[in-house]
Amino acid sequence: MNKRALIAMSGGVDSSVTAYLIKQSGYECMGATMNLFHGSDVDISENNSCTTSQDIIDAEHIANRLGIPFSVFNFSTRFKECVIDRFISAYENGMTPNPCIECNRHLKFEELFLRSRELGYDFIATGHYARINRNEMTGRYELKKASDITKDQSYVLYSLTQEQLSHALFPLGSMTKAEVRALAEENGFINAKKSDSQDICFIPDGRYADFIEKYTGKTYPEGNFIDTSVNVLGTHKGIIRYTIGQRKGLGLSFPQPMYVSHVDPFTNTVTLARHEELFSRSLTAKNINLISVSEISKPMRVKAKARYRHKEQWATVTQIDSDTIHVEFDEPQRAITKGQSVVLYDDDIVVGGGVICEA
Repeated sequence: MNKRALIAMSGGVDSSVTAYLIKQSGYECMGATMNLFHGSDVDISENNSCTTSQDIIDAEHIANRLGIPFSVFNFSTRFKECVIDRFISAYENGMTPNPCIECNRHLKFEELFLRSRELGYDFIATGHYARINRNEMTGRYELKKASDITKDQSYVLYSLTQEQLSHALFPLGSMTKAEVRALAEENGFINAKKSDSQDICFIPDGRYADFIEKYTGKTYPEGNFIDTSVNVLGTHKGIIRYTIGQRKGLGLSFPQPMYVSHVDPFTNTVTLARHEELFSRSLTAKNINLISVSEISKPMRVKAKARYRHKEQWATVTQIDSDTIHVEFDEPQRAITKGQSVVLYDDDIVVGGGVICEA
């Protein structure tokens, strides 16, 4: 009997080519789109929601073209609880979250993964640019960077467990985006030239604070901008509008550039500092997940990435307890931010990661 794979199809070119490649590899396939978010919930256009009607139509069209069954699963309640509500709570508590990581953790590789098992599928396949390898010496599954480092998405997948990795397929991990689009065009896919999705699909215009206020119905109170000596510098427009390292949009003028260095929800203050005051040498992270090792029993040399666009930097990581790691960088790093994730690498292998709680 052929192995069976459930393909997560978003309507985009990456997941469509994933479905094509998995079917070509001899798997019995089914396509599935997750309906995550309804624009009407926050009074925005359907075209700005996570899964539009057109996305579903495109995904179903490709599934029909490939001759595989197709379903739409409504996970909107779970998405609200695990992604949107946590996103809002983070900003309300002076942190800056990464909702894509939470979506992968709770939706693609929890809800959809469990649904695939219930339906009798052996694997779940997605269009992520990353690779999976089983280390024969350790017996552990490894998550590795994509061959095309410019498209690598291993950072947002660090939360995958050994069980999830053993049942996941990432066929694009050894391809470039150009190769993926070329394959889509060769096969006449209607979405071959479709643009890539937004980083935060439920806020396509990037106006996070406006979204939060509209979604919650709250008005976030003004408070004081202060400097590192607690001198009042002016008035801010609500802490949800600020993140560490921010310079633009402060509404203040100074003789030298000033940046957000701390957001305090308890005092409702936003601290501003000079560029040189934004640097930290260490961080603590919780809610950790380790992949290439079961534990970090002694200080380990790694390269650490403190946010998605951050260039990896040499560091030493120490595991404090079952859910906490401490990372000490060789060189001070700019604007380490609570709520973001730190991901640890051993060459191109993901050691693990966690959510930054202190810098």
